[in-house]
Parts: sequence; structure tokens; C-alpha cells
Amino acid sequence: MSAATVVAIDGPAGSGKSSVARAVARALGFQFLDTGAAYRALAWLVLEQGGDTGHEPTVIAALDALGTLELTIDPTGQRVSIAGHDVTEAIRSERISAAVSGVARTLPAREAVNVRFREIIAAADPGIVAEGRDITTVVAPDADVRVLLTADEAVRIRRRFGDVGGDEHQVGARLAARDASDAKVVDFLTAADGVTVVDSTDLTFDETVEAIVRLVSEETHD
Repeated sequence: MSAATVVAIDGPAGSGKSSVARAVARALGFQFLDTGAAYRALAWLVLEQGGDTGHEPTVIAALDALGTLELTIDPTGQRVSIAGHDVTEAIRSERISAAVSGVARTLPAREAVNVRFREIIAAADPGIVAEGRDITTVVAPDADVRVLLTADEAVRIRRRFGDVGGDEHQVGARLAARDASDAKVVDFLTAADGVTVVDSTDLTFDETVEAIVRLVSEETHD
């Protein structure tokens, strides 16, 4: 593991992991790793090639493109590209959100991207905030600070709806389906031993960021 400070943040869909983790990284002067972007890039590639992310052999075949994946870790602005295509904006569409679970529940895909994530974390300087589903338990179980960021489902749906718009009931259904699918391969709803739960149900965005920054300060300066 890196000699730098590693902050691992997991949580369910709509918990604000990406935006909160990015803000925490900026506040600490750390780098930022959005692991979900790698899964989304692979999902984009499968769909772009006319495949189905629910077909495991197709997803596994797409893993050959991992060597072309470029994932920046600058907390002020992320760029993602795969197979020579800049997909930074494309991977945030609802089309990709609906398809990414097929990639995420494919174990060979998880194992392959985890190798890349560990390499990125190991090279981080002076620190890195990594967020996802299994960062606290699989990717970086020995991180200096491990957090499970959560919120009531109704709050998470409302936040996701505010981000993507559309039909709120459909947004809620997709969010619940995503969690249910991913929960089959990794438990991101229960804090493992040594993981601190931060429940943002009644916290503002800034309060959530402050709570995690404070936790990092407390746990790395004991």
C-alpha cells in the first residue's frame, strides 16, 4: 500500500460518494479516484460495440481494452478515455447508469479493475481519496481512513433525481435496482470492522464533507 494517506469511501447509489469524495480530496490537497468511472467506461465500450453488459462473456472480452483506459485523478477535473475515445461526459448518462451493473457484477471485471485501482493508489502523493463499492473491504482494506457514506433511500433518490432529472419514480427504481444488483457481489450497505459510518441524511453537502475531513484529521494525527 502507498506510504501516502489513503482515504477509502464506500456507499450505495445516490449517497453522494463521488461529489463528497472529490470535495474531501480538494480540501485535503489529495488526489481523487472515482472507481465507478472505470466500470462506466467499460459499460460504454460494450454498448458502443453493440454488446449487452448483462452477457458476461461479452463483458470479459471487453477487458482487453483496460490497457487503453485513462483515468485522471485530479480532484479539480476528471477525464476518462478508453480505446481512444474521450468518454468523460458520455459515461454519466442514464443509459450507462442503467447498464453499468452488468459490468460491476462480473467478477473477472472487478478483479481486473481492482489491479489498476491498487496501482493508482500505490503511486498517490501526498494522499488519495478513493470511492466506490468495495474500496474499504477489497481494494484498500488497510486504508488509513475507511468510511461508509450512506443516507436514507428516499433522500438518496431525491438527490439522484436532482442530478439527472426525468421521472422521479423511474430514477428511484433504477437506484434501487442498481443497489440490489451490486449487492449480490459486494456488501456496501454494512460497515466492515474498522469502517466509520457517516450518515448524511440530515447533513448538508458541506457538513458531510466537513465530517469526513475532520475524521481524516483525527485518525491520521493520533
